[in-house]
Amino acid sequence: MSRISFIGLGNMGKPMAQNLLKAGHELTVFDLAPAAVQALVDAGAKSAGSALQSVQGVDAVISMLPASRHVEGLYLGDEGLLQRIAPGTLVLECSTIAPESARKVAAAARERGIRMIDAPVSGGTGGAVAGTLTFIVGGAAADLDEAMPYLEKMGRNIFHAGDSGAGQVAKICNNMLLGILMAGTSEALALGVANGLDPKVLSDIMAKSSGRNWATELYNPWPGVMPDVPASKGYAGGFGVDLMLKDLGLAAEAALHSGASTPLGELARNLYSLHSAGGSGGLDFSSIVNLYQRESSRG
Repeated sequence: MSRISFIGLGNMGKPMAQNLLKAGHELTVFDLAPAAVQALVDAGAKSAGSALQSVQGVDAVISMLPASRHVEGLYLGDEGLLQRIAPGTLVLECSTIAPESARKVAAAARERGIRMIDAPVSGGTGGAVAGTLTFIVGGAAADLDEAMPYLEKMGRNIFHAGDSGAGQVAKICNNMLLGILMAGTSEALALGVANGLDPKVLSDIMAKSSGRNWATELYNPWPGVMPDVPASKGYAGGFGVDLMLKDLGLAAEAALHSGASTPLGELARNLYSLHSAGGSGGLDFSSIVNLYQRESSRG
């Protein structure tokens, strides 16, 4: 079994690290939240006093952080991890960040003889807990081959999108679509309820009709329709509104950089921005349905 440094134990990182522990790997973990670290220590991991300490003598480094600035801050500069990670070490950067940031960090890693792949994930916290995540990988095929024993313990579907940064491009395309379809599903449900329909009945109809999508089948935004999703738990946990807003911003940046047109992505971004500004930034992104309910009550 391998010695792994795992940095970033949030809603996604924590269950991913736990699955690596269950597979028998030796983990040294670091996070700014002591409670998150303690939960992994209780499960058998070792704790490190800093991110720099966590990467000493390991075979692989895995990071799961909120945004591009956190990733660049972690790896780059005189005090960055790339100054301390041993040449030849494999790095799996699983955060969702700007493609240019991923390429920048990967290029700096290559200069020091460190192998790095960007491997953002899809599948939500449920997939992280169950070990059924989808990994969307950018980087060298040989490095992905070496990363497979780790990825297969955390996920079920693993795609090689292309060179460094390609995993991030594919991920932000996916999450832009996710934001659009969640907003659209919420709008349709709110319309039906406002006109007297039972949300469960309407959801069942849409799930078997042409409006079916991931939200209607696995992640319904209406409270009580599905028992084990954030909507039925006060929108706690899951994938936060502000994280979705961040990803929609990344999609907008990529569109601007490439000259692509993303009008629906921009509309979804505006809706999530409005929702976040109303105090819902920390709730699960499916809580966007509340925006439509508030608007209906005003009418």
